Amino acid sequence: MIPFSSYLYTMGNFDLQILVIFIYFLQSLGRITMAVAVDVSRFESITMAPPDPILGVSEAFRADTHEMKLNLGVGAYRTEELRPYVLSVVKKAENLMLERGEFKEYLPIEGLAAFNKATAELLLGADNPIIKQQRIATVQGLSGTGSLRLAAALIERYFPGAKVLISSPTWGNHKNIFNDARVPWSEYRYYDPKTVGLDFDGMISDIKAAPEGSFILLHGCAHNPTGIDPTPEQWEVIADVIQEKNHIPFFDVAYQGFASGSLDADASSVRLFAARGMELLVAQSYSKNLGLYAERIGAINVVCSSADAAARVKSQLKRIARPMYSNPPIHGARIVANVVGDPALFNEWKEEMELMAGRIKSVRQKLYDSICAKDKSEKDWSYILKQIGMFSFTGLNRAQSDNMTDKWHVYMTKDGRISLAGLSAAKCEYLADAIIDSFYNVS
Repeated sequence: MIPFSSYLYTMGNFDLQILVIFIYFLQSLGRITMAVAVDVSRFESITMAPPDPILGVSEAFRADTHEMKLNLGVGAYRTEELRPYVLSVVKKAENLMLERGEFKEYLPIEGLAAFNKATAELLLGADNPIIKQQRIATVQGLSGTGSLRLAAALIERYFPGAKVLISSPTWGNHKNIFNDARVPWSEYRYYDPKTVGLDFDGMISDIKAAPEGSFILLHGCAHNPTGIDPTPEQWEVIADVIQEKNHIPFFDVAYQGFASGSLDADASSVRLFAARGMELLVAQSYSKNLGLYAERIGAINVVCSSADAAARVKSQLKRIARPMYSNPPIHGARIVANVVGDPALFNEWKEEMELMAGRIKSVRQKLYDSICAKDKSEKDWSYILKQIGMFSFTGLNRAQSDNMTDKWHVYMTKDGRISLAGLSAAKCEYLADAIIDSFYNVS
């Protein structure tokens, strides 16, 4: 005879509920004395969320025991020995905090004043008239993601129905952020798979076709995931079109100083638009350029046409932040403020950024040289060198990317993006073999 408990395991929730009712009915007739306790969760209707496509790569990597495995998925800087790196200047800034015995009280909603001043000056230049005229509203955010989310909430609340245009492709979290804020979005053409370069004509055409007053999300430098940036001349044309259509530029600046090694060069696109007198939004992050990944330190900046408008915008950003997270963390903000506010530390930081950017440029060159030496066809791989920043868009499709992981133990996102920050010079030839095999032998 099959035990009664075995039947319970085969029943659905509805069947169990009927059984309970029937048992209670029998109890009321005095024909049964047993009671069956059935726990039906109030959260039964909640489905399992899919794994994060980027962070899930690291989980799979950690489970792999192959000696040549490579984690080129997450955009985090590694040394030549492929170990995490804490900047020397960050350690010194933290020591300053200990020496001063600084408090751990709540920050104001808008964040640490010294940080907000430093981050706006890094973005626009310390002597920029916009800062002197107080036409910029700066609020400390939870790194780039949190800063983008604040801006999305501002758009949803004060520009109802306005659409955000994002590049195709873009960073994987952009769509999540705007979906969560209930801000409609569409895409503009950016990547040309035929050239593994910028589809500039398509980009301009789509921005022109967007409804007037749309928000155009632009990557300030080191486009993620492609590593393909417009030229200075192309940035001028992009600015022309956005002005003509009365659009609002919205920059995501996650790699200032980390792309080229120069803080000023990597902010040139933002400064170009600001110099034209355009109102704009800029989200910043210090995860990459200071290695403060876990500190969640960034900012949302809104450049306005007047100081009065900037004050009102800042007040509403604070109003949005208050029920969302109340106020931001202090540790990372103090690190940034201490580094930027001390001339010696600031110069040391710039030197360390140049070293990090230089190592990435070096492995980019070596990867290109290794592929060209091994590939005897006439395929042009020069797009690898034309890209900038920590990422390279390989041009590999999903099946080819799967082969990189399944056969070669190279972990990467399925769109063909690899993080060169996770590559060492010693493994460039191995990666070249994997790319060549996947490109030619997997369709």
